[in-house]
Formats: sequence, C-alpha cells, structure tokens
Amino acid sequence: MVKELMELYTNRFDFFLELTIEHLKIAGMAIIIGTILGGLIGIFISEYKKASPFILGITNFVYTIPSISLLGFLIPFSGIGNTTAVIALSLYALLPMIRNTYTGIDNISPEIIEVAKGMGSTKFQILYKVKLPLASVVILAGFRNMVVMTIALAGIASFIGAGGLGVAIYRGITTNNGIMTIAGSLLIALLAIIFDFIIGSIERFIKRKWRLG
Repeated sequence: MVKELMELYTNRFDFFLELTIEHLKIAGMAIIIGTILGGLIGIFISEYKKASPFILGITNFVYTIPSISLLGFLIPFSGIGNTTAVIALSLYALLPMIRNTYTGIDNISPEIIEVAKGMGSTKFQILYKVKLPLASVVILAGFRNMVVMTIALAGIASFIGAGGLGVAIYRGITTNNGIMTIAGSLLIALLAIIFDFIIGSIERFIKRKWRLG
C-alpha cells in the first residue's frame, strides 16, 4: 500500500498540489472569518455578560448540526461550491473562538482590572493592554483547536462541489479507488498536524515568555 501511495503522489503530483493549495485557501478564508468574528463576539459578550448565555447557546446549537446537513441547508442560499463551504466552515469556527475569548477575558482577576482603572486607563486601553494580553494563551488554544478542526472539516466540502483535498476522497469513494481515498485523507491529516505543531509551538513560546516575564 505504501508503494502504491508513493507512486500515486509521484504520478499525480500536480493534481494533489493543486488540491492542497485550494484546500488551504478554503480553510484559510474560513479561519480568518471565524477568528475575526469569533474574537469580536467573544470580546462583546465578555463586556456585556447578559448577552453571553444567548449567544453561546446559538453557537453551541450550530456546532451540533452535522456538517453535511449544514452544507445542504446552505445550498439554496449560496449555491454549491467554495462559497458555501467557506460559510459553513466559518460558522463551525465561531464556537471555539467565541468561547475561548470569552473564557480567557472572564477569568482575569478583577483586582488587575481595578488597578488598571485606578491608573487612569480607558476601557479600550484596559481591553487592549491588559485583558487581551492576559487572555492570549486561552484565546490561542481556541484558535489552535479551530484551525485543526477547520482543515479537517474542509475535506467534506467536496460533496457539495467545492474544491480541496476532499475532491480526492470523493473521487476515491465514487470510483471505488481506496488508494485515492487514503491519499487525500493522509494529506488532510498531515496539514492538520503541521498547523497544530506550528500553533502549538507559538503557544508554548507565549507561555514561556509569561513565566519568564
């Protein structure tokens, strides 16, 4: 099997390279959208805690919807292809970012906030210079989980006409080509592992910096 996989990767190198690049584009767009929206919503509900049960409840509900069902639900509104895939992946990416941003900020000691207020810091300065730096490790942990999850879920998008490495998996399934299916799956797993390692290294660096600081 290993020999067959290597031959397939060698003979269809351009095919897999193109799918990998498209996979990263789809996942990358969803990650950017999920990070920005999730971070902003997480900050909002940390400042206005009365809204947190409602917003977290909605995001938890979306997270429980099976990915295929969500993709199918979105097709009448955004059609088939990459757009629908990005929208669905962005929705799934929201929960870890919202939850970890909210949790990270909410767990900051009130005494630290009071000290910052006593020094004359504005609300924005407290958020930017105190809350977000202190919550950065927790936020980054959510970002790390979200990135890995998004890269993995992007493989399902091919079932609604989107690109990416899921195309190889889909072709393998429809043509009963097990090697093609495994080849696409391994590349998705490899991408997830690489990004998990990179973000994990950054996370460890920040933790080490906080301990030394």
